[in-house]
Amino acid sequence: MSVFSQSFSPCGRFLAAGNNYGEIAVFSLSAALSPDATDMSQKPILTFTAHEGPVFMLLSTDTHLLSAGNGEISAWSWVELTKRSTKAVVLRVVPSICHFVTFIVFQDNSLIVGGGDNNIHIMDMETGIFKSVLQGHTDYIHCLALKEREGEILSGGEDGAVRIWDSRTSQAVHCIEVFKYEECTRPQFGKWISCLATDSDWMLCGGGPSLSLWHLRSMSPTSVFPLAGCQRDAMFYQDMILAVGEGPHVSHCLLGGSVKAQIPCTSPSLNTLALNLSSTEHRVMTVAGSSDQIDVFTNFSYRAFSLSF
Repeated sequence: MSVFSQSFSPCGRFLAAGNNYGEIAVFSLSAALSPDATDMSQKPILTFTAHEGPVFMLLSTDTHLLSAGNGEISAWSWVELTKRSTKAVVLRVVPSICHFVTFIVFQDNSLIVGGGDNNIHIMDMETGIFKSVLQGHTDYIHCLALKEREGEILSGGEDGAVRIWDSRTSQAVHCIEVFKYEECTRPQFGKWISCLATDSDWMLCGGGPSLSLWHLRSMSPTSVFPLAGCQRDAMFYQDMILAVGEGPHVSHCLLGGSVKAQIPCTSPSLNTLALNLSSTEHRVMTVAGSSDQIDVFTNFSYRAFSLSF
């Protein structure tokens, strides 16, 4: 089993995880973090088949859990999930998008979807109608990020490009081909971009090229992190960068480019990293990859325990 995706409920009390068999498991963090927790507290309260293929992406809105499979997007009510009901309330089949579906929610209640047709589709979540298409990538889109204040969408793809789009005009305003920068390029791993994150005027990206920190005003890399293998997920956290990928550890990196620590994990290779910061009581980091174990960190410096899919 491989776990590809995670998302916390809006209240922060539950965690949903999706695997390569199309299954979604829902865990109670309240039970798992309780002083009276048992082995059963680390098992799902609900497991169900959501898609025929892998669950590539999970994302929570204020009321629903969205999931992406091969060319389809489903929505599940968090209220119903916590009652053990697994009826999908929305099903959007998008055959042209094919596999590798990824998405994020924009500030105007739009769903931004990227995938196997090389394009980004913007859907009105109220009507389910796609209202615009952003074209420019020449291969699969792996990841998306937002700069909501500027109204910009960032996308990274198999073609090795990070494109920055103006959501108001649906036009690309910048294109960064990361693999062409000597300090980032790693031909032995390819040029694909697998992870993206933004923080004000900064961008974090990695995949085949080395994980690197970019200043978006100058469009240049300021730090390149000496991490082995391909990084599949990364994010800003306080004054650090957290990253996971090939290898059984979470890397804690400093913005200047050095690796502060590498925290051991259960899975030999990692796909997804998530932070639950909405609730002080349930403040955790969860990490998962090429096993049925989801590691839980209450202190981000060591693994507290593992949930079992």
